[in-house]
Amino acid sequence: MKCTTTFISGVEQSIPKPDFEPSFILVFCTERADQVQLIINQLKNSFPQATLLGCSTAGNISGADMREEGMAITFIRPEKGRIHAFYHPISAETSMESGRALAQEMLLYGALRHAYVLSEGLNVNGSDLAQGLRDALPKGVNVTGGLAGDGNNFEVTWVIDDSGEARSNICCALGFYGDEWQVRYGSRGGWNAFGLERKVTRSKGSVLFEIDGEPALELYKSYLGEKSKDLPASGLLFPLSMRLNAEDPPLVRTILSVSEKDQSLTFAGDIPEGAFVKLMKANFDRLIDGAGQAGELARWKDDETPDLTLLVSCVGRKLVLKQMVEEEIEAVMDVLRSPTVTGFYSYGELAPFMEGMACELHNQTMTVTTIREK
Repeated sequence: MKCTTTFISGVEQSIPKPDFEPSFILVFCTERADQVQLIINQLKNSFPQATLLGCSTAGNISGADMREEGMAITFIRPEKGRIHAFYHPISAETSMESGRALAQEMLLYGALRHAYVLSEGLNVNGSDLAQGLRDALPKGVNVTGGLAGDGNNFEVTWVIDDSGEARSNICCALGFYGDEWQVRYGSRGGWNAFGLERKVTRSKGSVLFEIDGEPALELYKSYLGEKSKDLPASGLLFPLSMRLNAEDPPLVRTILSVSEKDQSLTFAGDIPEGAFVKLMKANFDRLIDGAGQAGELARWKDDETPDLTLLVSCVGRKLVLKQMVEEEIEAVMDVLRSPTVTGFYSYGELAPFMEGMACELHNQTMTVTTIREK
């Protein structure tokens, strides 16, 4: 597979052309939909044969660099393996159905090897999306990807649709077909849980109303103290660890919004009644080590480099690491030594914990996907 990534700082900058004709173009961008549309149109005019996919972000990854503004553009052309792009509407209420429909459509095109999925980041239930994808995909076919971001604004996210328009309420996927493709992946966090483990006593989907019989927002604010005035953004610094039973690995959930009226918290994925939750806080060294561990899981046993490495990390990690954020990218690159690295900071990550496990929605993780052609 031929691929190369470039970064442009704004809509006024011209786009460098690769030395090959791309079949697919990935766009990760912090610009508003109306601003990025100018670049999308330019890409459509310059590369009319290429299919575009991409989403809004909370930061763009291009090589070892993270950029708060502009866009990371990656040009891709498979040499032997097949790739197809798919698009489907999505909302919080239809996330499971959308995931199932997207997967079913992908299966119509042949022997699917892997799916890379991007979705609307706010009006979505990410755990339902993952469930729908799992329900429809056969064993051995897995999913990685992430939910679009909007910096730490939590106002509007967008995904490029099949007509090349940047729109909300869209999910899309790249399907990789045939034995020519080899894909590995890993997802790790590095947060420290603290305090008592508490039981979810009232919730509905991704909305948490009560913990141990107490109003969820009131209890959460008591932990945050002075930082509670900056909710929901400050909630990125204190996610919840959630487990359904003692045997399951804990999932991490991040707050998307709060309601003072009913004292509830809305998360990027489901918080089922009866689940056990703990508050979490950051440890710089563990976050960076976690990124390196994700890279190790996505590493090839023969130590060959991948053609393309896709990173999806959580906006909460970026806010915690601040000027050290590129160290987590470097931790992955030190392990993989990949020539082409791209990705974004997200509102949620889609990936299995490791090889052989099913896709889940994660928050506050670094997720790594490595892809190569035989």
